[in-house]
Amino acid sequence: MRASALLLDMDGTLIDSGPAVERSWNQLLRELGTDLEFGPEQHGKPARQVLGEMLPQLDAQQLDAAHRRIEELELEDVQEIAVLPGTERLLRELDGAAEQLGRATWTIVTSCTRPLFEARWARTGLAVPEGLVTADQVSHGKPHPEPYLLGAERVGVAPEQCIVIEDSLGGLRSGTAAGASTIAVTSTTPAGDLAPLADALVTSLDDLEVRADGAELVLSRRGS
Repeated sequence: MRASALLLDMDGTLIDSGPAVERSWNQLLRELGTDLEFGPEQHGKPARQVLGEMLPQLDAQQLDAAHRRIEELELEDVQEIAVLPGTERLLRELDGAAEQLGRATWTIVTSCTRPLFEARWARTGLAVPEGLVTADQVSHGKPHPEPYLLGAERVGVAPEQCIVIEDSLGGLRSGTAAGASTIAVTSTTPAGDLAPLADALVTSLDDLEVRADGAELVLSRRGS
């Protein structure tokens, strides 16, 4: 696949935060007295949006309180955050391509707030990319196209010239709606659910490699 830039989700794509996310959300749901369970349909969306979808009976004050609580729970549960296979190598390749092309080649587009992004990303020891998009910087979160439209704008590339890499249904819908090509990582959601929404499937970023070719990036399966 050829593109000018990659727009990367964080949770479930670059880092393994799935167990922490599910622990935090299921604790909140128990605290609120429900039998609901956090699942694949909820991954990849901003917390406030998930709350509104799962608990539509909450009034504005209750919604604000629940949002503060889930942020608190997630900020406390970052000790087991780990970098997923292939992340560090692929980012090095993208940075090398950026030096060769003289421009940005990637950024992160996450449904985390900036404080939660910082808490989780700090566990990786990796640099924060320029052009980062967090949930509190957009009016409409994933699956709306706004996050990926803003990500493309921040790296200076048309959305149609971007590849979005995502592990969630909402994230893939967001990337597609923005006009980007999409690759799904089967880390948090069954491949059969992801496949209809993605141009390609991989088990992790370790399946991929990227290089500069002329003025573009070429993203391919490793060893192909």
